[in-house]
Amino acid sequence: MKINTLGKARFPSPIDRTVDDSARIPVHITRTAHSARRAQPCFELAGPRAKLYFNPRDVCAGIVTCGGLCPGLNDVIRSLFLELHHAYGVKEVLGFRWGYQGLVAGGEDGPLHLTPELVDGIQQHGGSLLGTSRGPVDVVHAVEQLIRRKVHVLFTIGGDGTQRGGRDLYLEARRRGYRLAIVGIPKTIDNDVPFVARSFGYLTAVGEASKVLARAHTEARSVKNGIALVKLMGRHAGFIAAGATVANQDVNFVLVPEVPFALEGRSGFLAALERRIRKRSHAVIAVAEGAGQELLEGDKAERDASGNVKLKDIGIYLRSRIAEHFQSRKIPAVMRYFDPSYFIRSSPASAEDSILCDRFARQAAHAAMAGKTGLIIGFLHERFVHVPIELLSTQQKRIDPEGQAWSAVLAVTGQPRDLGGVTTRTLH
Repeated sequence: MKINTLGKARFPSPIDRTVDDSARIPVHITRTAHSARRAQPCFELAGPRAKLYFNPRDVCAGIVTCGGLCPGLNDVIRSLFLELHHAYGVKEVLGFRWGYQGLVAGGEDGPLHLTPELVDGIQQHGGSLLGTSRGPVDVVHAVEQLIRRKVHVLFTIGGDGTQRGGRDLYLEARRRGYRLAIVGIPKTIDNDVPFVARSFGYLTAVGEASKVLARAHTEARSVKNGIALVKLMGRHAGFIAAGATVANQDVNFVLVPEVPFALEGRSGFLAALERRIRKRSHAVIAVAEGAGQELLEGDKAERDASGNVKLKDIGIYLRSRIAEHFQSRKIPAVMRYFDPSYFIRSSPASAEDSILCDRFARQAAHAAMAGKTGLIIGFLHERFVHVPIELLSTQQKRIDPEGQAWSAVLAVTGQPRDLGGVTTRTLH
C-alpha cells in the first residue's frame, strides 16, 4: 500500500486545512470476531498536505484523457485546472490532445494552454475538451517530450489501460532521474475499477439507461407480444444494466457477464421469455454488452488499439435468436431493439456525478502537489484514498451473483435465478 513520493516536501501549502500524511483508511470496515484479530491493509488518506514537494510558481502541469467517452470528463478537466490555478497558483496547465498520442504531438495537435476562459462552461457538455483516443504511446519519446516541455505533473484520466500507461511513464521518468508526478483519475462508465466504490459517470449512465428502459417498456406493452431488447454498456461487469433495472423497475430479464445463461432448454432464457410472453404479452430485456460471449461462435478474438478483446455483438445475436424462437413456435411477436451506448456515454454529467468529478479532481491535485506519484485516486467508505497503480491488476470489481445487488435485480425482474438450470422463481 506504500505510495511513492518524489522526495521530501519542503514548501508550505497555501491551503489551510490539511490532512496528516499518516492518516489511513482500512480496506474493510466490517469486522467479525475472527477478522478483528488480524491486521488488515490500509490505504493512505487523500487530501491536501501541509507541505508541498513542488513550488507552485515553478510547476507546469499536464492533463490527458484517454479511452472511450464518459460523462464527467469535462468536469474533471475544469476542476483540476481551477484547483491548480486558483488554490495552488500553478504557473501553467497544459491539456494534451487526443489521448496519449498528444504527449508526442506538435503543431495543431499540440497541447492546449488552459485558461479560465478556455474551461469556462465546459462542464455543461459531454465529451472531452481535449479529445481522446485509444492505444499506447512510445513511452521513451513521450517522457522526452514531457522533459522538453518541463512538465513535472501529469494527470491521467482513463481506465486500467490508461493507468498502466501512466505507470510506465512514471517508471521511465524515474529511470532518467526526472521528477515526474503521475496521478491517475480512474475513468470507467462501467464502474468496474477496484478500490473505487463509485466511478464518475456511472450514475449518469444509470439515469440515462433507465430512461431508455422506460421507453422500451412503453414500446413493448403497446403491441401484443411486444419484446423490447436494450443493449447497455458493460464489457466485463453488469453494473449499469443492474443499476438501471433497479432504478426503472419495469425490466423482466437482465443478462450480465457475471451470470452465465443458456438459450435453449426448458429452463434456458428463450423458454423463460416465452413463458413471460404467454402470461403477460410483453417483456423488456436488458443485456450488458459483455454478456453471453461464450454463446457466440467466431474466430480467434481480435483486440482494439488499447489491447481489449473486441466483443461480439450479443445484442444483434439475441435479437435474431429471439425472433427465430418465436417464429419456430408460431407465436406472433413484435421485436424492438435499442442500442443507446453512444448516446449515454456522450451525455453531460448529472449533478451528483459533477460533484464526484470535482472531488476526484481536487484530490488528484493535492496528491500531485505533495510529490506523490505512481498512484490513482480511489474512493472507499465515502473517503478518497491513494491507491498504487500496480494494485489495479490484482483485483477485479464485478457483480457478486450471490450478493445483494444481484438479489435486488432478481426481486425486481422476477427472472429465474438460473437461466440454464432449474427455474425456481415465478415471473410476475
